[in-house]
Amino acid sequence: MISVVIPSYNGAETLFQAIDSVLCQTTKTPLEILVIDDNSTDDTMEKMGRYGENDRVRYIRNETNKGASVSRNRGVQLAKGDYIAFLDADDYWDPEKLEKQEKALAKTGDVLCCTGRELIYDQEPEKQKIFSVPERITYKMLLRGNVIGCSSVLAKRSVLLEFPMEKDECHEDYLDWLRILKKYGTACGVDEPLLKYRLSSTGKSGNKLHSAGMTYRVYRELGMGTFRSLYCFACYAVNGVRKYYGKGKKRGRD
Repeated sequence: MISVVIPSYNGAETLFQAIDSVLCQTTKTPLEILVIDDNSTDDTMEKMGRYGENDRVRYIRNETNKGASVSRNRGVQLAKGDYIAFLDADDYWDPEKLEKQEKALAKTGDVLCCTGRELIYDQEPEKQKIFSVPERITYKMLLRGNVIGCSSVLAKRSVLLEFPMEKDECHEDYLDWLRILKKYGTACGVDEPLLKYRLSSTGKSGNKLHSAGMTYRVYRELGMGTFRSLYCFACYAVNGVRKYYGKGKKRGRD
């Protein structure tokens, strides 16, 4: 079984597109969806009633607002699947996403797989870009730039239990991928934009200066000294400029 963990806080506007994109997956592997409602104050709970008779969708509500890391970890702990896929409430997938990742994991024997993504700016749709991923991703490569989109990840549940997410004050997902690859060596990538990723100007990654500070803290959390942290951050910054402001790949209609 694959368990898809969807943390959501006041995400009713986009959450159901995310859920439906999972229900439309072409994989033959049984699926379950765990929506972890992080004590939303919008009408998420009421709208989740539309899935009341779908036994593949489980709705879990935090009693208080816990944050993204705790919500994802709770989903991993409650999951029944051998593999976990993360999906944020404002993102969605192409139908073949999980099927193609299963084939990649079976071929490589890796514990984690990610995909390319199409970046969608919520206020400026003309800026849509497609970002590639390498077919093989190493720890040293990942230190120079995070190519692993959280909503594109499919990983072994046992590994995510071993390395739960933490430190919401930095990029908790990036920190987690680095810790996993430091032990397990490599991850694999499916170089297709199977993830549709919305970038909001109000989100953690949308504020570039704030995001930069969180990236530096990731290196410090890994136990690196100041000099090495600054070196890795410089590499990350250069790659980030190339990724977001370079030519990149774009759809023909853009």
